[in-house]
Amino acid sequence: MDSKNNHSELENKITEVLKNIYDPEIPVNIYDLGLIYNIIVQEGGKAEIVMTLTAPNCPMADELMSGINEKVSAIDGVNDLVINLTFDPPWDKTMMSEEAKLDLGLL
Repeated sequence: MDSKNNHSELENKITEVLKNIYDPEIPVNIYDLGLIYNIIVQEGGKAEIVMTLTAPNCPMADELMSGINEKVSAIDGVNDLVINLTFDPPWDKTMMSEEAKLDLGLL
């Protein structure tokens, strides 16, 4: 398998894990909620997740970030993980997947 396929496969594994991590205050996973802006996989199993929170003063931020770090770092092939938290652009409901909007009764 070439390097590009390895990166794509690892990115898919990371995405699946993120789809099983839920925002503590909203019953929707963080991926479908639109909190994940980018997943970057580099040589040697280095992964970077660029993400946001629903609000800059989210009281559950530390718990959520710790859970993401623990679960994504446990993926076979992830040797280094960096989580970059950004508020640019700020999160809003338009970033949610159609499924998330449906689950929350917004459609």
